[in-house]
Amino acid sequence: MSPRLPLLFAAALLGSAAVPPPSIDADTAAWWRTTRFLSSDAMEGRDTGSAGHERAARAVASRFARAGLRPAGEGGGWFQRIDLTEVRVDKAGTSFRILRGDGSEAPLAFLHQITIRPTDALAPRLDAPLAFRGFCSRAEMRDVAGRIVICFNSRRTAGERNAAAVAGGAAGLIAVDNPYFTVEPPRWPVAYARTVRIAGDPPPADAALPAMRLSADAFADLIRGSGRDAAAILRAGGDDKPLPSFDVPARLRAAFAISRARYGSPNVLGILPGTDPVLKSEIVVLGAHLDGYGTGEPVDGDRLYNGALDDAAYVALLAQLADRRHGKGYRRTILFAAFTGEEKGLLGSAYFVRHPTVPLPRMAAMINLDQLRPLFPLDILTMLAVDRTSLGATARLVAAPMGIRIQADPEPERGLLQRADHWPFLQAGVPATGFIFGYVPGTDAERRYRLWYRTRYHHPADDVTQPMDFAAAAKFNIFFYRLVEAVADGGARPRFIPIGGPAR
Repeated sequence: MSPRLPLLFAAALLGSAAVPPPSIDADTAAWWRTTRFLSSDAMEGRDTGSAGHERAARAVASRFARAGLRPAGEGGGWFQRIDLTEVRVDKAGTSFRILRGDGSEAPLAFLHQITIRPTDALAPRLDAPLAFRGFCSRAEMRDVAGRIVICFNSRRTAGERNAAAVAGGAAGLIAVDNPYFTVEPPRWPVAYARTVRIAGDPPPADAALPAMRLSADAFADLIRGSGRDAAAILRAGGDDKPLPSFDVPARLRAAFAISRARYGSPNVLGILPGTDPVLKSEIVVLGAHLDGYGTGEPVDGDRLYNGALDDAAYVALLAQLADRRHGKGYRRTILFAAFTGEEKGLLGSAYFVRHPTVPLPRMAAMINLDQLRPLFPLDILTMLAVDRTSLGATARLVAAPMGIRIQADPEPERGLLQRADHWPFLQAGVPATGFIFGYVPGTDAERRYRLWYRTRYHHPADDVTQPMDFAAAAKFNIFFYRLVEAVADGGARPRFIPIGGPAR
């Protein structure tokens, strides 16, 4: 262990935090102490490739070692290092201005009203007339050559907008937030404008297209002078009703300060060997992401995005399970994985699946810990891909005696299945899943859940001072321990379930 880590741990515990009630069990209290440590200011938000992330990775490796795990990284060590490239649009030196036909001008505040996707092909300047084309479906993208096309940000057409803009010769694309997408409201400011990729991966086909996002509050300013009612357009878009197409008597002029970097960042990998002569060849992967957002645009004067529930708490739960086992194996082998780069596009898990340090065919299942918000009593768990693999039936058997109902994702339009580290495993043919605290619509639990997404998700307020339901957290932790035991000690290897048929 680094000699600095005990000092950092002590410093983290001195800060203010949500305090578990005296009645909480010792296991949950220990889990929360680790959460406080990993999400403390000393870890600087654990941004991918940062010094804070490196400190956190060393701390997790040290915990795994003390718990009796064996290193499962590269070269007999704990780490699998990933070479990454970054393109950033820096706030200093970047500007956006609306130039209207009447000669007036208006600024757009970078990171607060508008942001842009950085790419290697992004030009340092943009100056072109504006046009609104509804949802920007292929059918709507007419006469857009040389124009910056404004689109209502509908998830229905998200997959085709950029391609349609490129095909039509558009100079750029602006997606306007849907303020009526209440299941996960748009959030501003954004922390920063950065694109991180695995070194050597090809850029996207539309990399030369300046792709921007605009807050709904700035939409009226953008189309002023067009004679159109911005509020009515947003309302119609939110209701998925037809939208008009029209040209805007204005231009957008922007200048970008673009910087590039190359660095590495590690996955932390530890293994608990299985005990069964046959089943120990099968591996159950337990994952959570170590990275956070780091430092970014300040919110109420705070620019450190600590990432307590997203996802320090669940890396801490991996460490807590390792401590509980203290080298005692299950029948199957367990791989503990603290992934990097999840917030930058599932980079660590995708790289691991492409370059596994244990054979991919031996991976029997993957259980991911992310998207968990213990803010209210735990009676319902949403289970992602619940009916796609036999893990769903196993989870229901574990949950039922605990008074937990397992449900399918009631909000598939959010795309949560594709937004966390279980996804690369599913794509590679490994049965995988993740969980979300569920609620009955219209209840206080839903209110707390929605409030968290409005005020704390990818926000400096996701820290250890936030309100917590520690009884719910403890209940989930026990569920997780029991589920791992059921999967790792079960006789049948987890399997995919064909649509309309039994598990195969």
